[in-house]
Amino acid sequence: MGQAQDVTGGVHGTVAAGFEPVRDAFLRNFAERGERGAQVTVYRDGHRVVDLWGGTKDVEGDAPWTPGTAQIVRSATKGVAAAALLLLHQRGDLDLDAPVGHHWPEFKARGKESVLVRHVLAHRAGLPALDRPLTPAEALDPDLAAAVVAAQAPFWEPGTDHGYHAQTYSWLTGELVRRVTGRPVGEWIAREIAGPLGLDLWVGLPPEQAPRVGLLGRIEPPAAPGGLRMRPRRNVAEAYADPASLTRRAFGAIDPRPDENDPAYRAAALPASNGIATADGLARFYAALIGDVDGAARLFTPATAALAATEASAGPDRVLVVGTRFGLGYMLHGGASPLLGDGSFGHPGRGGALGFADPDTGVAFGYVTNGMNKGVTADPRAQALVRALREAL
Repeated sequence: MGQAQDVTGGVHGTVAAGFEPVRDAFLRNFAERGERGAQVTVYRDGHRVVDLWGGTKDVEGDAPWTPGTAQIVRSATKGVAAAALLLLHQRGDLDLDAPVGHHWPEFKARGKESVLVRHVLAHRAGLPALDRPLTPAEALDPDLAAAVVAAQAPFWEPGTDHGYHAQTYSWLTGELVRRVTGRPVGEWIAREIAGPLGLDLWVGLPPEQAPRVGLLGRIEPPAAPGGLRMRPRRNVAEAYADPASLTRRAFGAIDPRPDENDPAYRAAALPASNGIATADGLARFYAALIGDVDGAARLFTPATAALAATEASAGPDRVLVVGTRFGLGYMLHGGASPLLGDGSFGHPGRGGALGFADPDTGVAFGYVTNGMNKGVTADPRAQALVRALREAL
């Protein structure tokens, strides 16, 4: 690894020879794309080849970002939740073709007997919204939230179509993990995934780690799009603006919007939306899905990795409106969320974060930021880094 030069914007870290385009793109994110504080990490064949950080720990503040600074990664957490279910399947504890109600009998109510575990992973369960949104306090109560989801009628016939389960994915995946293992989802992830791999990644932040986590804030998108469309198409904008649309109702399943800087929110386990990680934690997690990492054994067998990367849903998304592609639990490379290539699988976080693996190149990628853009799946800063990584390869 070669040491990166300190430059204007306070960027530090290391870049292996050949990966300089990623460094250059990261620098331009601060100079041209409004970045405040961020980190990007890349692994190849289980070894770290890029680790860069810069800016400030909080979006408003002057404390510097350090190598151990972590951030909420929003929906990038969904990839970790999916790994929990796929690992249980890999171990023979969970049948992807079994009805969810086999493990969770209360879930069978109101026509959901046919919802399969694989439908949950592929956003085909028909449950992206709730008839009555949960308050932030209710959303953090796993028993109450699971009961509300179990009592909810589907919005379409399960298995026949797909629509992004932005918030309800937390309680669907979390309750399945708890029913199968007897342990809360955040605890299970800590013991079975993060702990063995030494990941700086949590779903339910331990109090002793709280000082490491920066404060999120909104940033304005840059005037120049950097090659990406910053304005959503009219039908997408209308869907987000209409309180009665499934889009608004899915993202508004918790209402009012929770304060993501609240210690109580960060300490809870919402595996759809409140995971906290360093970029290295996110990238190392994905590296372990496709291979050994610095001597630690891989998490997924090749067959399980194929489940993550094989298309299970595609086409117009009932919630996101645009066309999306999903494997079992992961977004796949496409127009809504460009990744490295056709074999890539991963998950963005609304406003910025991104993690993914690309089995074809042996690459795993993690990007976290404290500056939240308005976009959902294709942040221009993350995409600039992905384009640069593609160039480097």
